[in-house]
Amino acid sequence: MQVQASSPTWLARLPVGLFAIPVGLYALGGAWRRGETLGWTAAAGVSAALKGLALAVLGVLLVLYAAKIWRHPQAARAESTHPVGGSLLALIPLALLLTAASHGSSNHGGWLALTLLALALQAIIAFRVVAVITTGALPAAAVTPALYVPPVAGGYVGAMALHALGYPGWAALLFGVALSSWALLEARVLNSLFAGPLPEPARPTIGLELAPPTVGTLCVATLWPQLPGELLIIGLGIAAGPIVAVLARYKWWHQVPFSPGFWSFSFPVAAFAGSIIEVVRRGGWPAEIAAAALALASAIIGYLLVRTLLLLIQGRIVPPPAAPAAPRQG
Repeated sequence: MQVQASSPTWLARLPVGLFAIPVGLYALGGAWRRGETLGWTAAAGVSAALKGLALAVLGVLLVLYAAKIWRHPQAARAESTHPVGGSLLALIPLALLLTAASHGSSNHGGWLALTLLALALQAIIAFRVVAVITTGALPAAAVTPALYVPPVAGGYVGAMALHALGYPGWAALLFGVALSSWALLEARVLNSLFAGPLPEPARPTIGLELAPPTVGTLCVATLWPQLPGELLIIGLGIAAGPIVAVLARYKWWHQVPFSPGFWSFSFPVAAFAGSIIEVVRRGGWPAEIAAAALALASAIIGYLLVRTLLLLIQGRIVPPPAAPAAPRQG
């Protein structure tokens, strides 16, 4: 979802949701990297290219968003306090954690410092989300799957980053935090989703409904590489329910004009493909199943990338200024 601002300056209207782009690219790069374990010779090159692209996009977005904070602090503050935009703000530390998980190495102080900084930012945003939910201060229309990003996705990815840096115990602890956060949020979010269609501007975030079970399964596969594929299948089975629920509401979110908010689908589908690859590798399933899952995830994210580039070329990647309120009569 893009929080529309009234400022005519495009930088002030730069949506934080754009950080879902490097998140999705990193996730797909990780899925391709897992394809190396099945003997796919091209997987390493594709993975490196995707991660390089993700890092480049992230670098540009960090510079632009820092400029937004510097030059338009009121717009940045309004986005951070928005019920949905405030949750999507967690995409920034989430992208940093994926950077550490993808490029970092153990016993390296710089990567550890980056991870701890990202986790601190994630914790601050997650605390705000949990506070407004548990105190009843969140409007019903603002209860969307975007709420999963700070405490749930952040916890899972933070766990994978800590595992990559050589801290398995802390990684397991953070996995538990993410799991409990999912349980805390699930009833509230599902109740809102079953009550009827989301407000139209929030409908692109529906892809985040797939994130807790798919990213959680991938996190389990990463933290405990000795687990058999049969156990990972349980996670895929749990993910099947949200997948069906999202597809069943296809007419609601498909009718919304394309926006970068639809990158909400990228991380979950890439995580689902990565989990299937792990199941195939550990369970001895046919490699064609993993290839089909990875091809589907690549096609979906490739489609998102092409549509986003078209928006960029057309100058529509940033939402237009909000229309001024009509003067009151009488």
